Amino acid sequence: MTAFDFVVTLATGSLLAAAATVTSWTALVQALSAIATLLIAQVLLAISRRKSRRFQLLIENDPIMLMFDGKILLGALAETRVSESDILNKLRGANIKDLSQVRSMVLESTGDISILSGEHRPSDDIMEEVDCSHGPLEKHISREEP
Repeated sequence: MTAFDFVVTLATGSLLAAAATVTSWTALVQALSAIATLLIAQVLLAISRRKSRRFQLLIENDPIMLMFDGKILLGALAETRVSESDILNKLRGANIKDLSQVRSMVLESTGDISILSGEHRPSDDIMEEVDCSHGPLEKHISREEP
């Protein structure tokens, strides 16, 4: 779910509540028209995101690496306004017992935090679109428009 999807969900709920309490047909038509407009916009944005990589990059944040090889990347935390306690909380929730178990932690464009652990570093395919500019990889990986 993107941020826009979340906003549309909240707005639709609010408009439905308003539509349920209206006393005139005009107000009902206005509320239903607003809901239809939001849903059409949501569908058009989803289709555009899927068809155009350039459009997707325009409306979404890139995933950002927050940890690499057991080290917290303080520059990335500052840029994303994620605290160290948020990181530690997520690690405990993922049953990570030691920072050295973490190969990479990524703040995804959806706002979720992904943790990659294990013996090996994640492959370039997995890390393809991740902004690694605060870590030892010091690069920003992005696919070209197909």
